Amino acid sequence: MIPNFKYPTPIDKEVDWDKSKTIMSRTDAAGVIDYVNQVFCDVCGYSEEELMGSPHNIIRHPDMPRVIFKVLWDNIQQGINFHAVAKNLAKSGEYYWVVTDFDIIKDAQGKIASYLARRTSVPKQSIDKYIAPLYAKMLQVEAVGGMEASGAYLANFLKENGYYDYIDFIENAILEFK
Repeated sequence: MIPNFKYPTPIDKEVDWDKSKTIMSRTDAAGVIDYVNQVFCDVCGYSEEELMGSPHNIIRHPDMPRVIFKVLWDNIQQGINFHAVAKNLAKSGEYYWVVTDFDIIKDAQGKIASYLARRTSVPKQSIDKYIAPLYAKMLQVEAVGGMEASGAYLANFLKENGYYDYIDFIENAILEFK
């Protein structure tokens, strides 16, 4: 864990990384990092030593609507895999977009022990056309009405656009550009 940690100041520059690689991390049930692969370290700019024992939200970018993480955690804490597109914040202040897929690991008693996350890149066209505008609007709504209002906006957006749920929206946005 990083002593006296201070979130970096975001800059409008994307991390240059090999997008054919997979970023991996594992957290305990509370979201504290206990494993990262070298790709994760290379992309986010933190060393393995800095990441171990840190909360996973160490890489949370302020451009992310809080409700996305609430929905993600609500699902995985129930043992339901969840795909989420996230804009993450590197130590340098740069950003990187990923879509995350989870393995939910349970102990012998069936209690969730940890989460293994695999993150892959998201096509820039998907971000520019779908994700970034939606998240920007959700942040505006959140600033005025809080996380509940942002969640209602997302639900209404998905309904109005004919998507069954956020997962369908994410998969369709990404598949369109692959």
